[in-house]
Amino acid sequence: MLLLLVMMEFGYAFNHKLTVGYASREGARTGASLASGGATGCPDNAHLAWKIVDQQIIGAAQRILKSPGSDVRMADVTSIRIYKASSTGAQVGSNVNVWNYSKGNGPDLDPGTGKDILDFVQGSVGWPACSRNNGTNPDSIGVQIVYTYHLETPLGALVGFMGGRQGATMSMNDQTVMSLNPTN
Repeated sequence: MLLLLVMMEFGYAFNHKLTVGYASREGARTGASLASGGATGCPDNAHLAWKIVDQQIIGAAQRILKSPGSDVRMADVTSIRIYKASSTGAQVGSNVNVWNYSKGNGPDLDPGTGKDILDFVQGSVGWPACSRNNGTNPDSIGVQIVYTYHLETPLGALVGFMGGRQGATMSMNDQTVMSLNPTN
């Protein structure tokens, strides 16, 4: 019976890990294609496309996380990080934008309709989309999803009993790095 519970729990955890990984890839793919939103600087004009680039990245990841068949609990997605990546995939300096989970309190991706409201709000901005270089030597964008998996089978209660409350959870962070699509 214990072996069966371990196998089932591994299957659930693997499904969650695949979903979180797919969401980070979809976010990075969206960010790579949108790059700087066509901006050449960071003017403070609300109508510029670069202001919604990160919203589109978060929206792409959220659509995967909330898709039919996904068992990911959105409240367990602590944050989504969008960062400038080096050639090794590591974050470059403090160039990171952090979006924190806040159910239904984020911006509307299709203004006025209320059909695609983000469950994330922007917490910090260290790498504005308008400063992303997608010219001759393009930057690389990284999207990291920070997720806490809660054991789902009765094995979780057993582990929680033996190892305390922390034993019944597992951190599942996934990140994807892609080069921005060059414009020339």
